[in-house]
Amino acid sequence: MAFTAQDVKNLREKTGCGMMDCKKALTESNGDMDKAVDFLREKGLAAATKKSSRIAAEGVAMAFVNDEGNVGVAIEVNAETDFVAKNADFQAFVKTCADIVMKNNPADVEELLKLKVDGSNKTVSDLLQEKVLTIGENIKIRRFVRYEGVVSTYIHAGGKIGVIVKFETSDEIAKSDKFKAFAKDIAMQIAAVNPTYLNKEAVPAETVEHERKILKEQIVNDGKPENIAEKIVEGRIGKFYKDICLVEQPFVKDSSMTINQYVQNTSKELGGNIEIKAFARLEKGEGIEKREDNFADEVASMVK
Repeated sequence: MAFTAQDVKNLREKTGCGMMDCKKALTESNGDMDKAVDFLREKGLAAATKKSSRIAAEGVAMAFVNDEGNVGVAIEVNAETDFVAKNADFQAFVKTCADIVMKNNPADVEELLKLKVDGSNKTVSDLLQEKVLTIGENIKIRRFVRYEGVVSTYIHAGGKIGVIVKFETSDEIAKSDKFKAFAKDIAMQIAAVNPTYLNKEAVPAETVEHERKILKEQIVNDGKPENIAEKIVEGRIGKFYKDICLVEQPFVKDSSMTINQYVQNTSKELGGNIEIKAFARLEKGEGIEKREDNFADEVASMVK
C-alpha cells in the first residue's frame, strides 16, 4: 500500500514523532496508519495516542441545560473563521439549535435539520442556509449529545470545548449547592484531561489486549526477558486505565484522590448516593483537517 506526504503529516501530528521516523513507520507497515502508530510505539518513539487530533477548524462547541434543569445538550457548530464564531448572530443560531435538540430529541443531525424552528414555518435547514447567506461563511452543524436527568455542563474558553455529564442521584442532593459545585468539577476534569471511557468496565477487551501487546513489545525491545515483561505489563496496565478512564484519573484539583474517591467523599458528605452515568466532551474542530500547503510541500519529496 502506497502512502503520501499527507499520510506522513497525519502520522507526525498523531504521534509527535519526526518526519523520517514517520516515513519509516509507514514503509514498514505498508502504509497502514494504525500499524504505523503501533510500530512507533513499540520502538518507544511515540506515546500512547488518544482518538483525537489537533483543533483544525473554527466554530464553537457549547453546552446548555434547559430551564427545568433536567435536559442538557452539548453541540458543535463549525464556521470558517474564528471571527464568525464570535459573531452574536452565529452564537444565537447555535443556541437555537441546542434548544430544538433539547425539546425534540432528534436522532441525529439529519433529523435535526428537518425540524421546525419555534414560532416559524422554517426548518433548521432553512435557518442554516439563511445564516450562510447573511454571515457569509459556510456553516455546518456537526454533532450533538443530549442527556436527560441530572445533568451538568461546562464550556471552556468561550466555546473551544463543551462538556455534558449525566449523574444519578436524588432530587434533594441534585438541588444542593455542594452537588452543583461537585458536578462542575467533574465537567471541568473531563474538559482538562479528556478521558476516553467512564470506567474500566467500559473499555473494550480488544482495546486492553491491544495495549498489552504494545507494552510487551516495548519492554522486550528494552531487553527484558519475556516472562519478566508479562509482569511489568500488568503493572503498566493500571496506568493505562488512569490515562483513559474518568473515575480512575487523579482529581486535577486534588491529586491525592481519584475521581472515584471524590465521588464517594461527596456522596458521604451529602448523605446519599451519587454516580456518574455518562459524559460527552466535544472539542471544536476535533479531527477536521485544515489546509496546510507549506508543510505538505516540505515533506512531499520524502515519500517519492
